[in-house]
Amino acid sequence: MADSTTGSPADKVLTLDTMNQNIRTMEYAVRGAIPIRAEELREELKTQPPGTLPFKEIIACNIGNPQQLDQKPITFLRQVSALMEYADLLGPDMIDTTRKLFPEDAIDRARRNLEYVGGAPGAYTQSLGIMEVRRNVAKFIEQRDGFPADAKNICLTSGASGAVERVLDMLVANPSVGVMIPIPQYPLYTATLAHLNARAVPYYLQEENDWQLSIGDLERGLREAREAGTDVRALVVINPGNPTGGCLLESNIAEIVRFCERERLVLLADEVYQTNIYTQTNPFVSFKKVVSQLQSPVELFSLHSISKGMVGECGRRGGYYEAVNIDDAVMGQLLKLASVCLCPNVQGQMAVDIMVSPPTPTDASYAQYTREISDIFESMKRRAAKLAAAFNSLPAMTCNDAQGAMYLFPRVRFPQAFVAEAHALGKEPDAVYCMQMLEATGISVVPGSGFGQVPGTFHFRSTFLPPEHLFDSFIDSFKRFHTEFMARYPTDAAEDKS
Repeated sequence: MADSTTGSPADKVLTLDTMNQNIRTMEYAVRGAIPIRAEELREELKTQPPGTLPFKEIIACNIGNPQQLDQKPITFLRQVSALMEYADLLGPDMIDTTRKLFPEDAIDRARRNLEYVGGAPGAYTQSLGIMEVRRNVAKFIEQRDGFPADAKNICLTSGASGAVERVLDMLVANPSVGVMIPIPQYPLYTATLAHLNARAVPYYLQEENDWQLSIGDLERGLREAREAGTDVRALVVINPGNPTGGCLLESNIAEIVRFCERERLVLLADEVYQTNIYTQTNPFVSFKKVVSQLQSPVELFSLHSISKGMVGECGRRGGYYEAVNIDDAVMGQLLKLASVCLCPNVQGQMAVDIMVSPPTPTDASYAQYTREISDIFESMKRRAAKLAAAFNSLPAMTCNDAQGAMYLFPRVRFPQAFVAEAHALGKEPDAVYCMQMLEATGISVVPGSGFGQVPGTFHFRSTFLPPEHLFDSFIDSFKRFHTEFMARYPTDAAEDKS
């Protein structure tokens, strides 16, 4: 990285030693060493003669970023966004031309949403988000769960990540505070806790049981943390799972809610993949619904986002959290915390509005909207099954089917000689494997060590987002790499799929 100024380090006030050391401690594997190297290789592909590298493109399977891998944006959302961004198209001088290009319901929605912001989509909104959008979110939750939701308890955020950071910021009062997080987990949680100088308290998901959650393991992890002096205040659950692709059974969710009641834990439910469900055996059930059914007093924050699902608008940064059973005084402090950031991204708020309040059957855009959503969903479902089958066909590799989300998390049983080589280099074996994969194929995935895993096991996370028409060549490239990799090392009976 180029130096941003002149002078020697000794002249600087801000150095690695004087900076916030919590930031130095943070790690975020999804955008770690392998994605950084992938970007370097992407630039080399642009500047080097064809054939210099053993692949023609970088396939970014390291992050759930659908449109980067050519997922088509939802037309209605983009139409409304365009009309809001250039509102002159709705004026009397241009409306006749606009009607030739845009359906009437997109024009009506743009006008309505412009009214939400006083005709100024570039202006700040309320700190918790536009009230009309929050009301629509509440209606969406009521229709989904069959229980009331109050717009006053909805906060719009710049992506679900902003919601996670805000809630954890409220929970962490001192360095002894701990938050229980699943292993494997999405690295946002460990990174944010490191930034806040708090303690991550791990609990392990059960790979052999489709990544369900064991109450016994929760109880054991909590007991050990408290005995070590950790003030455990909250439990994080990611459902559907990232990176696992698992989806919790309703009975398991009820057990978790009761556990949080008994142990006086705030429950943080990360539910951003709730529409990415590919199985009938494990349908998505929200924590809000179960809390309501049980009439539980448990304190709950549940999150959703426009980045995932079939909407896939990651860069627009829109999301929300619903606060359930949260003390009124704390809600006031959450408002203050939101006010410091002024307001969420306005275009993100508008995309949330469309996600929770899409065209209805009587609207002109309904047929196209539902067709686009269905096409994306069915394609994801096919790709998930195809990639899981490919992983399971390979030597020394097993993979649970994706019940939800956008990822698979296969386990690789590396030859002991390779494990020893990696450890001799001071590196994690799965990180070395993933880097070798990138250099050989252009496929960028994330090593399981970046998410956490049972000690002695090795995994990697891959999205199944490459375009369907290129999926077979993507799989063939990966299979060729893995087969050649395994051929370089002798194996024994202990290193099979058992």
